[in-house]
Amino acid sequence: MTSTLPARPHAAGGVAPIARVSASALRQNIARAATVHARDDLWAADAWGHGAGWVASVLSEAGADADLLDPAVLFGLPGTGARPVMSLHGRALGTKPLLAGEGVSYGYTHRAPADTVVALVTGGYAQGVVRSLGNAASVVIAGRRHPIVGRVAMDVCVVDVRDATIARGADVAFFGDPSTGDPSLSEWVDATGLSAAEIVATVGARADRQVTA
Repeated sequence: MTSTLPARPHAAGGVAPIARVSASALRQNIARAATVHARDDLWAADAWGHGAGWVASVLSEAGADADLLDPAVLFGLPGTGARPVMSLHGRALGTKPLLAGEGVSYGYTHRAPADTVVALVTGGYAQGVVRSLGNAASVVIAGRRHPIVGRVAMDVCVVDVRDATIARGADVAFFGDPSTGDPSLSEWVDATGLSAAEIVATVGARADRQVTA
């Protein structure tokens, strides 16, 4: 069961990536996040991009004291051992062949070393898919890893899918819970030099945000 939080501007063509925030993960992390040290930063940047109103309602239902919760643990950021609350998903808009030597995206920072197939995927730097992820990170489509190639554009990026059959509209996982096969947010930290908190806050503010059970 899902519900969509207040809408944000959509990417070109009315399509935007979805930042899914898991209610079950948030509830599961509450006990682990408890600390004896009072914290005053849980609500920064709209609860670190997760939606302050939604987070407050979940904590209230659980009877949790927000002032005594470590937000990094509560939201399951890398290195905490807690379950990630946010995942980011795009959609495949279509595929096309790319011949050996042909380049993709602005400036042709990537040229195909051999004949291949690439997919255009929703999600660009306007929604928090940072430009430096091009040629440095990968996504998961139907359980398989595929690299982001070329420069990330404003609303889309290009993924080398090689011999995989990718249907239009297929789900594309940018990051999420590694235990379920999604790329880890830590990969984005390594590729961008940003902190995990900066990444989720930016993605949560710019992508469409959706609550899942």
